[in-house]
Amino acid sequence: MNFYSLNKQAPQVSFKDAVIQGIAPDKGLYFPECISPLPPSFFEKIQELSNQEIAFNAIHQFVSDDIPNEKLRGILTNVLDFDFPVVEIEENVATLELFHGPTMAFKDVGARFMANCLGYFSGGEMKEVTVLVATSGDTGGAVANGFLGVKGVNVVILYPSGKVSDIQERQLTTLDQNITALEVDGTFDDCQKMVKTAFLDEELLHNMQLTSANSINVARWLPQLFYFLFAYKQAASFGKEIVFSVPSGNFGNICAGMVAQKLGMPVKHFIAATNSNDTVPEFMKTGKYLPKPSTATISNAMDVGDPSNFIRIRHLCNDDFENLKQKLFSFTFSDAETKEAMKSIYKNSNYIADPHGAVGYLGLKKYQEAHSDTYGIFLETAHPVKFLDVVEKTIKEKLPIPPQIQKVMKREKKSISIATYSNLKDFLLKN
Repeated sequence: MNFYSLNKQAPQVSFKDAVIQGIAPDKGLYFPECISPLPPSFFEKIQELSNQEIAFNAIHQFVSDDIPNEKLRGILTNVLDFDFPVVEIEENVATLELFHGPTMAFKDVGARFMANCLGYFSGGEMKEVTVLVATSGDTGGAVANGFLGVKGVNVVILYPSGKVSDIQERQLTTLDQNITALEVDGTFDDCQKMVKTAFLDEELLHNMQLTSANSINVARWLPQLFYFLFAYKQAASFGKEIVFSVPSGNFGNICAGMVAQKLGMPVKHFIAATNSNDTVPEFMKTGKYLPKPSTATISNAMDVGDPSNFIRIRHLCNDDFENLKQKLFSFTFSDAETKEAMKSIYKNSNYIADPHGAVGYLGLKKYQEAHSDTYGIFLETAHPVKFLDVVEKTIKEKLPIPPQIQKVMKREKKSISIATYSNLKDFLLKN
């Protein structure tokens, strides 16, 4: 299968080249040339399949030209070595826990899948690659962990100073080896703009092979569809229509869910729940896409004012606004509402939600006001301990620190401060 640029001004490329390039020469996002539905029998018998078998069937058509079946199965075994439980917290409401991996965030799957792919490709004739990534929180730690020690790959992570949690910062600044953290005086949007500018810089591109590990990269983005299939496997027998509510920032996760829908997953609606960064909820009301500077919130991984993957979502719906409205609902919630949801979930269900999961819960409850006969699953995208201060202050309880987090708490932070794109370019050319 080939991949084409959504700007449609660049040649089609293989999966391998799409992964290595990250973004097309015309600066468009890559998209698969077709998405062939899986046979109905796959979904009818999905409860008989292991997670690895589900993932193999789902991703095979996109990668099989470049990754042999045996190698793909090995990659998936390496990537999917933890659980993805659906936990019911009240009647018709459950959460899909995506925080049981090494960095306790949903991005572990995509980051590890991409790292394994690049590791496999580097065994051929691929020249050294620099992975350049902006993070609003969890991406940095997941990418750092996934790529740590991968031969032929150097990783440079940009993160906004003072706008990620202490644990998130430690996960991306304490690993050394082939990982470098750049602490940016600005917002996530500033970090993302620097990364995008680097991919436009002919001098840089002449001197190095750059790729991105944000969800703009197809190898980071597509594996996220696994989560939704794993959840469907667990909830398919409940006898009600299933809907997913996804706390959304750069919109890669929910977009991958809509690809799973395109593969034939029997799910009708998705809810994109956002914090006060409401570009998409406003678009869904007005039909006008008006990106804006991001606003800092307690759900910092969603502090994105111009989500990169929303163009893929629109493309999935043929850029037809009415078609999109039939599949996607989107709601926005304040920090105050998020904290109240965290308190309510803990009081009524004895379940501790992180701020992002709480936003997903709010989106689901808002949707169910008009669609009561549904079974709703909201995504819990990170372990609450990663937002220790806000969670403990909100629910008035102390949280135990899991082993994955304990091991980074005593490590020394190492980062390089930058403020401008020129600083980033200088660093890249000298290293």
